[in-house]
Amino acid sequence: MSTPLELAGQLQVAFGDLVTILPLFRDEVSVTVHAPARIAEVCAFAKNKLGFDMLLDLSSVDQYGDDPRWLVVYELYGLSHGAHLRIRTAVTEESSELPTVSTVWRTANWHEREVFDMMGIRFQGHPDLRRILMWDGYPYFPLRKDFPLAGRPSEMPEVAFTRPAPLEGGPFVTVPGARDTIVREPRARTVEGSNG
Repeated sequence: MSTPLELAGQLQVAFGDLVTILPLFRDEVSVTVHAPARIAEVCAFAKNKLGFDMLLDLSSVDQYGDDPRWLVVYELYGLSHGAHLRIRTAVTEESSELPTVSTVWRTANWHEREVFDMMGIRFQGHPDLRRILMWDGYPYFPLRKDFPLAGRPSEMPEVAFTRPAPLEGGPFVTVPGARDTIVREPRARTVEGSNG
């Protein structure tokens, strides 16, 4: 049975310089696809020739301030060999578009809709690319790093609230070691550090 590293090697042999195997991290195998326009082709090969029949997850990382801005990550698994493989590709802010892989794995349909909804990355050929979490017509992409933690006002009266919606808490606005939950997890952080 092939190891994840051997399977990544077969991917690299098939696509040459288009694919780079990254150094192992915690025994996890990752490859980078250097031509985002060919990501669906690489993924189809991974499924049909290497047995990665499950797309476990598809996510995106905002590398705000870097170019290319976004990293799109595909987490694959093969039921027959039990191997995991991570495929990643970069997307520039100018293009912010990739081919859909929903033709390779049907589960990509919702994953790509979520990435579109939260980051604004579009997927060419997607059968139903519309928002999945935010409402239709919402003009922002809330997981981008330039989206303010305090939220933005909505211009859609009677559809959704129109004032900013601060976060309830979480890792970005908490104060470690605070004496109680109200201080540790305020709805929003002000410059003075008091609760919003």
